[in-house]
Amino acid sequence: MQKTSKRLHWSKSSTTMLNFSVLFFISIASLSSCSVYSFKDVSIPAEVKTVRITPIDNKARYVDPQLSPRLTDRLRNKITGQTRLTLTNNEDAHYQISGAVTEDNITTAGISNQQAATNRLTISVHVTFRNTLDGKTQEFDISRNFDFNANLTRQQAETQLSEEILRNITDEIFNRIFSNW
Repeated sequence: MQKTSKRLHWSKSSTTMLNFSVLFFISIASLSSCSVYSFKDVSIPAEVKTVRITPIDNKARYVDPQLSPRLTDRLRNKITGQTRLTLTNNEDAHYQISGAVTEDNITTAGISNQQAATNRLTISVHVTFRNTLDGKTQEFDISRNFDFNANLTRQQAETQLSEEILRNITDEIFNRIFSNW
């Protein structure tokens, strides 16, 4: 009889300990996820209120007519959606962002049976970021490679990779400007 009560006692302790562990883990996970969101505007000084993003030009040899306007729209949406900045067309905006696609090129990335098996689309963007409040200008280049099956045409590859291209390049530009790395 005593063994059974000890077993029940141990079982209750184990359950309590398990419940505590689960609650502790959930609490830590919740705090971690909250902290991710709290760092969203950490690199934007309080006095910065507006941003101007001019249309991204396409100066590459090959011009995908959809790439520049879609990249501009995606960058505008990301900045207005993930910061407290207000988008404006005024030339006196606190932050001014401009850029140009400088490379849109396809090369062979992999060969199999003496034929191209994988091709690589390289997209490069030159970005100029100006803070009008402190008068500082920063310029940087973003370059990303996107591999695809060599049996696809350029148009098929661009269609297939379009979302990945836009997301990766936009994220990289955003991170370079707002994350200080």
